[in-house]
Amino acid sequence: MDKPVTAKNFTIKSNISLILVRNQRESHSCQEHHQYANMDVKILPALKDNYMYLLVDRATNEAAVVDPVETKTVLQAVQDHQVKLTTVLTTHHHWDHAGGNEELAKQVPGIEIYGGDDRIGALTKKVEHNTIFNVGNLLVQCLFTPCHTMGHICYYVTTPEEGSDGVVFTGDTLFLAGCGRFFEGNAEQMYNAFSILGSLPDNTKVYCGHEYTLQNLKFAAYVEPSNEEVIKKTAWSEQRRVEGKPTVPSTIGEEKKYNPFMRVSELPVLKHAGAQNAIQAMRNIRLEKDSFQ
Repeated sequence: MDKPVTAKNFTIKSNISLILVRNQRESHSCQEHHQYANMDVKILPALKDNYMYLLVDRATNEAAVVDPVETKTVLQAVQDHQVKLTTVLTTHHHWDHAGGNEELAKQVPGIEIYGGDDRIGALTKKVEHNTIFNVGNLLVQCLFTPCHTMGHICYYVTTPEEGSDGVVFTGDTLFLAGCGRFFEGNAEQMYNAFSILGSLPDNTKVYCGHEYTLQNLKFAAYVEPSNEEVIKKTAWSEQRRVEGKPTVPSTIGEEKKYNPFMRVSELPVLKHAGAQNAIQAMRNIRLEKDSFQ
Protein backbone atom coordinates (compact mmCIF):
# COMPACT_ATOMS: atom_id res chain seq x y z
CA MET A 1 0.00 0.00 0.00
CA ASP A 2 1.28 3.49 -0.91
CA LYS A 3 2.52 5.48 2.06
CA PRO A 4 0.52 8.69 2.56
CA VAL A 5 2.32 11.92 1.82
CA THR A 6 2.81 14.06 4.91
CA ALA A 7 4.52 17.42 5.25
CA LYS A 8 7.26 15.82 7.34
CA ASN A 9 8.23 12.88 5.11
CA PHE A 10 7.86 15.05 2.00
CA THR A 11 10.30 17.62 3.39
CA ILE A 12 12.84 15.00 4.47
CA LYS A 13 12.79 13.21 1.13
CA SER A 14 12.87 16.47 -0.81
CA ASN A 15 15.91 17.61 1.19
CA ILE A 16 17.69 14.33 0.43
CA SER A 17 16.90 14.85 -3.25
CA LEU A 18 18.28 18.38 -3.23
CA ILE A 19 21.50 17.31 -1.51
CA LEU A 20 22.11 14.52 -3.98
CA VAL A 21 21.30 16.72 -6.94
CA ARG A 22 23.68 19.45 -5.74
CA ASN A 23 26.43 16.86 -5.38
CA GLN A 24 26.28 16.04 -9.07
CA ARG A 25 29.26 17.58 -10.77
CA GLU A 26 27.72 19.10 -13.86
CA SER A 27 23.94 19.32 -13.75
CA HIS A 28 20.75 19.08 -11.74
CA SER A 29 19.83 15.81 -13.52
CA CYS A 30 21.48 13.20 -15.68
CA GLN A 31 20.94 13.20 -19.43
CA GLU A 32 18.53 10.60 -20.76
CA HIS A 33 17.94 9.28 -24.26
CA HIS A 34 14.35 8.29 -25.06
CA GLN A 35 13.69 6.28 -28.21
CA TYR A 36 10.29 6.14 -29.89
CA ALA A 37 9.15 4.38 -33.05
CA ASN A 38 10.49 6.99 -35.46
CA MET A 39 12.15 9.67 -33.35
CA ASP A 40 14.57 10.11 -30.48
CA VAL A 41 14.46 12.70 -27.70
CA LYS A 42 17.61 13.41 -25.73
CA ILE A 43 16.98 15.21 -22.44
CA LEU A 44 19.68 17.85 -21.87
CA PRO A 45 19.52 19.40 -18.38
CA ALA A 46 20.77 22.99 -18.18
CA LEU A 47 21.32 25.79 -15.66
CA LYS A 48 19.74 25.30 -12.22
CA ASP A 49 16.58 23.44 -13.29
CA ASN A 50 16.03 23.96 -17.04
CA TYR A 51 15.60 21.30 -19.70
CA MET A 52 16.74 21.52 -23.30
CA TYR A 53 15.91 18.72 -25.74
CA LEU A 54 17.58 17.27 -28.82
CA LEU A 55 14.90 15.94 -31.16
CA VAL A 56 16.10 13.52 -33.86
CA ASP A 57 14.32 12.13 -36.91
CA ARG A 58 15.80 8.65 -37.08
CA ALA A 59 15.02 8.19 -40.80
CA THR A 60 17.02 11.22 -41.99
CA ASN A 61 19.32 11.88 -39.00
CA GLU A 62 18.11 15.49 -39.04
CA ALA A 63 17.75 17.14 -35.62
CA ALA A 64 16.18 20.09 -33.85
CA VAL A 65 17.00 21.47 -30.43
CA VAL A 66 14.41 22.92 -28.07
CA ASP A 67 15.34 26.01 -26.00
CA PRO A 68 19.15 25.73 -26.33
CA VAL A 69 20.31 27.99 -23.50
CA GLU A 70 23.64 26.12 -23.11
CA THR A 71 25.21 25.97 -26.57
CA LYS A 72 28.21 23.86 -25.56
CA THR A 73 26.00 21.08 -24.19
CA VAL A 74 23.86 21.11 -27.33
CA LEU A 75 26.81 20.89 -29.72
CA GLN A 76 28.36 18.08 -27.69
CA ALA A 77 25.11 16.11 -27.90
CA VAL A 78 24.94 16.71 -31.66
CA GLN A 79 28.49 15.40 -31.99
CA ASP A 80 27.86 12.42 -29.72
CA HIS A 81 24.81 11.33 -31.70
CA GLN A 82 26.32 12.26 -35.07
CA VAL A 83 23.21 14.06 -36.27
CA LYS A 84 22.69 17.08 -38.52
CA LEU A 85 21.34 20.02 -36.50
CA THR A 86 19.11 22.17 -38.73
CA THR A 87 16.50 23.71 -36.45
CA VAL A 88 15.89 25.50 -33.15
CA LEU A 89 12.44 25.35 -31.56
CA THR A 90 12.13 28.26 -29.13
CA THR A 91 9.13 28.17 -26.81
CA HIS A 92 9.44 31.77 -25.59
CA HIS A 93 11.79 34.73 -25.34
CA HIS A 94 12.98 34.43 -21.72
CA TRP A 95 16.76 34.23 -21.42
CA ASP A 96 16.83 30.79 -19.82
CA HIS A 97 15.14 29.38 -22.93
CA ALA A 98 16.34 31.60 -25.80
CA GLY A 99 19.65 32.82 -24.39
CA GLY A 100 21.78 30.48 -26.51
CA ASN A 101 20.14 31.19 -29.86
CA GLU A 102 22.54 33.84 -31.10
CA GLU A 103 25.64 31.83 -30.23
CA LEU A 104 24.17 28.71 -31.82
CA ALA A 105 23.37 30.68 -34.98
CA LYS A 106 27.06 31.63 -35.18
CA GLN A 107 28.23 28.07 -34.56
CA VAL A 108 25.80 26.44 -37.04
CA PRO A 109 25.50 28.60 -40.17
CA GLY A 110 22.12 28.37 -41.87
CA ILE A 111 20.28 27.00 -38.85
CA GLU A 112 16.58 27.94 -38.77
CA ILE A 113 15.33 29.41 -35.50
CA TYR A 114 11.59 29.15 -34.96
CA GLY A 115 9.48 31.02 -32.41
CA GLY A 116 6.33 33.04 -31.93
CA ASP A 117 7.77 36.27 -30.54
CA ASP A 118 9.91 39.01 -32.09
CA ARG A 119 11.77 39.27 -28.78
CA ILE A 120 13.44 35.89 -29.45
CA GLY A 121 17.13 36.24 -30.31
CA ALA A 122 18.32 35.28 -33.83
CA LEU A 123 14.74 34.44 -34.90
CA THR A 124 14.53 33.44 -38.57
CA LYS A 125 11.03 31.89 -38.76
CA LYS A 126 8.15 33.50 -36.86
CA VAL A 127 5.28 31.07 -36.39
CA GLU A 128 1.60 31.23 -35.45
CA HIS A 129 -0.99 28.80 -34.15
CA ASN A 130 -1.13 25.70 -36.37
CA THR A 131 1.97 26.63 -38.38
CA ILE A 132 3.30 23.27 -39.58
CA PHE A 133 6.77 22.39 -40.83
CA ASN A 134 9.14 19.44 -41.01
CA VAL A 135 12.33 18.40 -39.29
CA GLY A 136 13.40 15.58 -41.56
CA ASN A 137 10.26 13.44 -41.76
CA LEU A 138 8.96 14.67 -38.42
CA LEU A 139 5.87 16.87 -38.52
CA VAL A 140 6.02 19.86 -36.16
CA GLN A 141 2.76 21.64 -35.34
CA CYS A 142 2.94 24.96 -33.50
CA LEU A 143 0.42 25.55 -30.72
CA PHE A 144 -0.01 29.18 -29.67
CA THR A 145 -0.32 29.22 -25.87
CA PRO A 146 -0.01 32.84 -24.67
CA CYS A 147 -0.07 33.61 -20.94
CA HIS A 148 3.35 33.02 -19.37
CA THR A 149 4.50 35.23 -22.23
CA MET A 150 2.31 36.61 -25.00
CA GLY A 151 4.33 34.84 -27.69
CA HIS A 152 4.60 31.39 -26.13
CA ILE A 153 4.57 28.42 -28.52
CA CYS A 154 4.35 24.71 -27.70
CA TYR A 155 5.59 22.27 -30.36
CA TYR A 156 3.63 19.07 -31.05
CA VAL A 157 5.73 16.56 -32.97
CA THR A 158 4.46 13.48 -34.80
CA THR A 159 5.48 11.28 -37.73
CA PRO A 160 3.47 10.39 -40.85
CA GLU A 161 3.09 6.75 -39.74
CA GLU A 162 -0.35 5.94 -38.39
CA GLY A 163 -0.43 5.25 -34.67
CA SER A 164 3.08 6.54 -34.04
CA ASP A 165 4.17 8.22 -30.83
CA GLY A 166 3.63 11.94 -30.43
CA VAL A 167 5.54 14.32 -28.17
CA VAL A 168 4.90 17.92 -27.15
CA PHE A 169 7.45 20.44 -25.91
CA THR A 170 5.55 22.75 -23.58
CA GLY A 171 8.19 25.22 -22.36
CA ASP A 172 6.82 27.19 -19.42
CA THR A 173 3.12 26.66 -20.18
CA LEU A 174 2.49 23.11 -18.94
CA PHE A 175 4.81 21.60 -16.34
CA LEU A 176 4.54 18.16 -14.86
CA ALA A 177 1.72 18.71 -12.33
CA GLY A 178 1.82 22.50 -12.80
CA CYS A 179 1.69 25.53 -15.06
CA GLY A 180 3.78 28.63 -15.65
CA ARG A 181 3.24 31.93 -13.90
CA PHE A 182 0.89 34.37 -15.62
CA PHE A 183 3.62 36.94 -16.31
CA GLU A 184 2.01 38.52 -19.37
CA GLY A 185 -1.42 36.93 -19.56
CA ASN A 186 -4.42 35.87 -17.53
CA ALA A 187 -6.35 32.86 -16.28
CA GLU A 188 -8.60 32.66 -19.31
CA GLN A 189 -5.58 32.44 -21.61
CA MET A 190 -3.99 29.68 -19.54
CA TYR A 191 -7.29 27.82 -19.43
CA ASN A 192 -7.46 28.04 -23.24
CA ALA A 193 -3.84 26.90 -23.53
CA PHE A 194 -4.56 23.88 -21.36
CA SER A 195 -7.68 23.15 -23.43
CA ILE A 196 -5.51 23.06 -26.57
CA LEU A 197 -2.91 20.82 -24.93
CA GLY A 198 -5.60 18.67 -23.32
CA SER A 199 -7.07 17.94 -26.76
CA LEU A 200 -3.88 16.12 -27.81
CA PRO A 201 -3.96 12.31 -27.61
CA ASP A 202 -3.65 11.09 -24.02
CA ASN A 203 -0.49 9.10 -24.84
CA THR A 204 1.34 12.25 -26.03
CA LYS A 205 4.62 12.56 -24.11
CA VAL A 206 5.01 15.93 -22.36
CA TYR A 207 8.52 17.44 -22.24
CA CYS A 208 8.42 20.67 -20.23
CA GLY A 209 10.93 23.45 -19.61
CA HIS A 210 11.89 22.95 -15.96
CA GLU A 211 12.36 20.35 -13.23
CA TYR A 212 9.66 21.70 -10.92
CA THR A 213 7.87 18.41 -10.32
CA LEU A 214 8.23 17.91 -6.57
CA GLN A 215 7.22 21.50 -5.81
CA ASN A 216 4.23 21.16 -8.13
CA LEU A 217 3.11 17.85 -6.66
CA LYS A 218 3.33 19.28 -3.15
CA PHE A 219 0.88 21.96 -4.21
CA ALA A 220 -1.30 19.39 -6.03
CA ALA A 221 -1.52 17.41 -2.77
CA TYR A 222 -2.58 20.59 -0.98
CA VAL A 223 -5.34 21.21 -3.52
CA GLU A 224 -6.50 17.56 -3.66
CA PRO A 225 -5.22 15.73 -0.55
CA SER A 226 -7.27 12.61 -1.38
CA ASN A 227 -6.07 12.28 -4.99
CA GLU A 228 -4.33 8.89 -5.14
CA GLU A 229 -2.69 9.76 -8.47
CA VAL A 230 -0.90 12.69 -6.81
CA ILE A 231 0.33 10.44 -4.00
CA LYS A 232 1.63 7.78 -6.43
CA LYS A 233 3.33 10.30 -8.70
CA THR A 234 4.97 11.98 -5.71
CA ALA A 235 6.52 8.71 -4.52
CA TRP A 236 7.77 7.93 -8.04
CA SER A 237 9.18 11.45 -8.54
CA GLU A 238 10.97 11.48 -5.18
CA GLN A 239 12.78 8.27 -6.13
CA ARG A 240 13.75 9.68 -9.52
CA ARG A 241 15.19 12.81 -7.89
CA VAL A 242 17.12 10.82 -5.27
CA GLU A 243 18.73 9.00 -8.22
CA GLY A 244 19.46 12.32 -9.98
CA LYS A 245 17.12 11.41 -12.86
CA PRO A 246 14.66 13.72 -14.62
CA THR A 247 10.96 13.33 -13.94
CA VAL A 248 10.07 14.22 -17.55
CA PRO A 249 8.27 13.16 -19.61
CA SER A 250 4.76 12.75 -18.35
CA THR A 251 1.80 12.27 -20.71
CA ILE A 252 -1.28 14.36 -21.41
CA GLY A 253 -3.40 11.56 -19.95
CA GLU A 254 -1.38 11.52 -16.74
CA GLU A 255 -1.58 15.30 -16.36
CA LYS A 256 -5.37 15.07 -16.45
CA LYS A 257 -5.20 12.83 -13.37
CA TYR A 258 -2.91 14.84 -11.07
CA ASN A 259 -2.26 18.34 -12.43
CA PRO A 260 -4.63 20.73 -10.59
CA PHE A 261 -4.41 23.28 -13.42
CA MET A 262 -5.52 20.59 -15.87
CA ARG A 263 -8.30 19.64 -13.43
CA VAL A 264 -9.93 23.04 -12.87
CA SER A 265 -13.31 21.69 -13.98
CA GLU A 266 -13.20 18.87 -11.41
CA LEU A 267 -15.39 19.30 -8.32
CA PRO A 268 -12.61 18.88 -5.69
CA VAL A 269 -10.52 21.60 -7.38
CA LEU A 270 -13.49 23.94 -7.81
CA LYS A 271 -14.36 23.42 -4.15
CA HIS A 272 -10.80 24.05 -2.95
CA ALA A 273 -10.60 27.20 -5.09
CA GLY A 274 -13.97 28.50 -3.91
CA ALA A 275 -14.80 28.98 -7.58
CA GLN A 276 -17.98 28.86 -9.63
CA ASN A 277 -16.28 27.92 -12.90
CA ALA A 278 -13.02 26.58 -14.33
CA ILE A 279 -11.49 29.93 -15.27
CA GLN A 280 -12.14 31.30 -11.79
CA ALA A 281 -10.54 28.17 -10.35
CA MET A 282 -7.52 28.60 -12.63
CA ARG A 283 -7.10 32.18 -11.42
CA ASN A 284 -7.54 31.35 -7.75
CA ILE A 285 -5.21 28.38 -7.53
CA ARG A 286 -2.49 30.12 -9.57
CA LEU A 287 -2.61 33.05 -7.16
CA GLU A 288 -2.40 30.56 -4.31
CA LYS A 289 0.53 28.75 -5.93
CA ASP A 290 2.44 32.02 -6.39
CA SER A 291 2.97 32.27 -2.63
CA PHE A 292 2.80 28.56 -1.75
CA GLN A 293 5.73 27.22 0.30
